[in-house]
Amino acid sequence: MNEDQCVVLFHSTSLALRGEKLCREEKILVKLIPVPRRLSSDCGVCLRFPCVEEERLRSVFAAKALEFDDIVRL
Repeated sequence: MNEDQCVVLFHSTSLALRGEKLCREEKILVKLIPVPRRLSSDCGVCLRFPCVEEERLRSVFAAKALEFDDIVRL
């Protein structure tokens, strides 16, 4: 099954790592990857996840006041 993938971009690596931890605690499948070249980010890493999880991911980040730059569909 080929799901659409999205990435969430962060201001810093520490925020990306915190985001990864929060997602794993909530059983959201994420993978820490280098930011794709075509995207701009202050941080060199981002989280890739299935786009169908976007609303859930946004909800988790909002509940924990985790700031992020953007969510982009790959």
